Amino acid sequence: MYWLDEVTLNIKKRRQVLFSKDSEYLSDLAVLFAERPHRVMVLWALDFAAETVAVLEAAYPDERRPREALEAARQWAAGEVKMRFAQRKILDCHAVAKELADPAAIANCHAVGQACAVVHTAGHALGYPMYDLTAIIRRLGADNCTEAVESRKAEYIERLFYWDAHIEDYQGPWADFLS
Repeated sequence: MYWLDEVTLNIKKRRQVLFSKDSEYLSDLAVLFAERPHRVMVLWALDFAAETVAVLEAAYPDERRPREALEAARQWAAGEVKMRFAQRKILDCHAVAKELADPAAIANCHAVGQACAVVHTAGHALGYPMYDLTAIIRRLGADNCTEAVESRKAEYIERLFYWDAHIEDYQGPWADFLS
């Protein structure tokens, strides 16, 4: 099934998230993610989370919880804070979504939360594109999103290969569980 058909069907079904972990469109990403070391996935996810946090801050300048989740995830990956602290901040980021009316912003909050949770397990990585692509479609509309969605997916792959090739360039500390 062409990805836009799946999205259109999910819009008709009034689903909040327009892609699932089993989406054919995301299956190649799932394979690529599964083949990468956890540290690569953490750097990839936190890169994209930072972009999405900037989008949220532009729209909601007084809302700090997505930024706090990102900062906590970075600290957690560095071994500076414990999982429970970061987990609380990530859950607070997800909670922001319940307070918003804009479907794109709601999806962006969940995207940040999923990206930050990659520190815990790389299995959360697919959650970022599920929500990020949903946000793009919610913002542009299903009739005007094809180029943006396909371009964004290419960015995911490009940045994944970048971090895979440059993992040794990262100078920050790693938590013991990521070493």
